[in-house]
Amino acid sequence: MSTRRFETPDPELDLLYRDLADQDLQPLWELKGLLTPTPTVRSVPHRWTAKELRALGERAGHLVPIDRGGDRRVLACANPGLDGAPYAVSTLWAAAQYLGPHEVAPAHRHTPAALRFVLEGTGVWTLVDGDPLAMSAGDLILTPSWSFHEHHNTADQPMLWMDVLDLPMVAALEAVFFEEGPSEEVERLTATVSDSERRYGNPGLLPPPGLRARPRHSPLLAYRWADTDLALSRRLDATGAEFATLAYVDPTRGTDVMPTMRCEAHRVRGGSRSPLVRQTGSRIATVFRGSGVAVVGEHRFDVAPGDILAIPSWTPWRLEAHDPLDVFSTSDAPVLDALGLYREEELS
Repeated sequence: MSTRRFETPDPELDLLYRDLADQDLQPLWELKGLLTPTPTVRSVPHRWTAKELRALGERAGHLVPIDRGGDRRVLACANPGLDGAPYAVSTLWAAAQYLGPHEVAPAHRHTPAALRFVLEGTGVWTLVDGDPLAMSAGDLILTPSWSFHEHHNTADQPMLWMDVLDLPMVAALEAVFFEEGPSEEVERLTATVSDSERRYGNPGLLPPPGLRARPRHSPLLAYRWADTDLALSRRLDATGAEFATLAYVDPTRGTDVMPTMRCEAHRVRGGSRSPLVRQTGSRIATVFRGSGVAVVGEHRFDVAPGDILAIPSWTPWRLEAHDPLDVFSTSDAPVLDALGLYREEELS
């Protein structure tokens, strides 16, 4: 594609514009919209319903086998504002992954980091560099950048979970790498407690500093719903508030679980609502329990367990609970924090 050539009735200036375009240059004084009073946002508020995700996942389960031709049976959320790109928001990929009874999604690895939030089911293990992580409803499972990972279902029932990846960010930085794992049949490892949980899943107790892992991500790879549920209940009891948000953190440093993704759990008491807020950066949210309304910009979405929401940057949003409402969300806030670009405000 050639560089845009600006035109003007002034012959001498028009000649300058032609020569600039020939040299792949552009005049700043003619460029509009580069610096704006508030962010220019392409993503739009959107909701993907659990009813449709589940039904389409089941259909794909019958029609699309898992093999080396595809590796994963994934339905990628495509935001209507992103011109057909398979991204839920401009910086984050979100998808529903469906794994049928006794199926195996073979090992691979990639530079985009990933996480799984389990929407329903039990009996699936994700192996992360050989460490078997049990997956159950409400659990958060981390798959750090460039770690081999595979999924296998030991149960007679399918499982559905939400994947979130920082793929759009890594793609924009032109740093995507991908590698398949071993092609031969691998052992389907299971464990009651993963190695990462044995080492780092003990509340308030860690190995001495010299013995701790120091990766860029959290060395704890599984965050259990039972712990999240208890922490949210205690937070509401301690504050007496109608709404609580807690961040999932690296237990060794108290930082975000991934360098590029912030994970949070939200709870709203039945009949209450959260504050109306907006932040720079994109957010993906999914309802785990309860029902209510998600207000995102000018939209009011009725939400139920398993629904996935796109919350674009600088778009006001809040949750209104019919009955107690639990929501999991992921945002790109760590990146904006690191760059000094994160901004948040509560609206009246």
